[in-house]
Amino acid sequence: MGLIPAVCGQSVSTGRAMLRVCPQEASRRLIPGAACADPSDMEIAPDGAIRGEVRLAGHQRVSHGLYRPQTPDLEAWGNFLKDLAALRLVLPADAAFTHVTGARLLGWNLPAIPEQVPHFAAVRSANRPRRPGLVCSRLTHESEVRMVHGLRVDAPAEILLRAARDLGDLDLAILVDSAVRRGDVSDAEIQEVLASRRPGTRRLREVWGSRDARSESAGETLLRCFHRVMDVPTRSQVDIHDDRGRFLCRADLLVVGTTSIHEYDGAIHRDKNVHRRDLRRERALADTAYVRRGFTLDDLVNHAAVLMHELDRLLDRPHQARRLRAWRALIDDSLYSEIGRERVMNRWHRSTDPVHWARTA
Repeated sequence: MGLIPAVCGQSVSTGRAMLRVCPQEASRRLIPGAACADPSDMEIAPDGAIRGEVRLAGHQRVSHGLYRPQTPDLEAWGNFLKDLAALRLVLPADAAFTHVTGARLLGWNLPAIPEQVPHFAAVRSANRPRRPGLVCSRLTHESEVRMVHGLRVDAPAEILLRAARDLGDLDLAILVDSAVRRGDVSDAEIQEVLASRRPGTRRLREVWGSRDARSESAGETLLRCFHRVMDVPTRSQVDIHDDRGRFLCRADLLVVGTTSIHEYDGAIHRDKNVHRRDLRRERALADTAYVRRGFTLDDLVNHAAVLMHELDRLLDRPHQARRLRAWRALIDDSLYSEIGRERVMNRWHRSTDPVHWARTA
């Protein structure tokens, strides 16, 4: 990304790849009647992002005093990258995106992240910007920063540690399974982080110990965790064959000691092409001893008692209420419940240190 030539003799910052615009140039770029507190303080990045209290035609607000060109033709992912690129104007040069922001950049599976989730960055310098929509944490240990989509991203092990400070066990398990499956983090890297005994290591250690690299989606991780809490042993991603040895399908979960296949049915299974494939699988399984059972997110979150009873009947064992209480506690502590979302969002809201206008005269 090249630099924009300086305007009116003003110098260009080589470390931030931006320029400072003089008042005359700023006034030419403003739309008629637009407000600008001090045009000489405007900073414009090569991609058109602007730092300063100013309104320009065709620009949208990213954060307080930060704007970028509108991109209505881009999908959510493209706009997400544009927002992060604009945030570099208010972040120190050594900042790296972390937490769920870094996880999303790395392509990990994510839990039920709220729509208005802030962006997360980690910095080494004493300068930690605090503004609505941006949460900055201080880096105190060495970590390897990588470039992803032209953006600095924290080390995967550090991303998981920072997520462990806020998220519940179920949310973190989704990130861990995805990171391991993609090969982004190793046991040695996690053990090094755990040895630091920093905040979040206790939860990360517990979740890391039950990881499963074979989990292919957030829903599969939730389903596996549910079976573990219900004390139902399972095997993940099992190849199913008929009596003649012909491959039929790969099951999400197979209950150990049974022919019961348990699978997570997410929204993708309503796609017509996927639905056709599912029907072919069911017909193939109909001629075998295997029985497929599908589970949805609503089943796991809102009808756990019904599922528990089904599993108990399958294993011919008595019901134990402690299992249900343990699962509901995990749900309540996660982003899959209103209580969990409110807890996490309140924590993030306090971290951004916003101005409470309702308290002013």
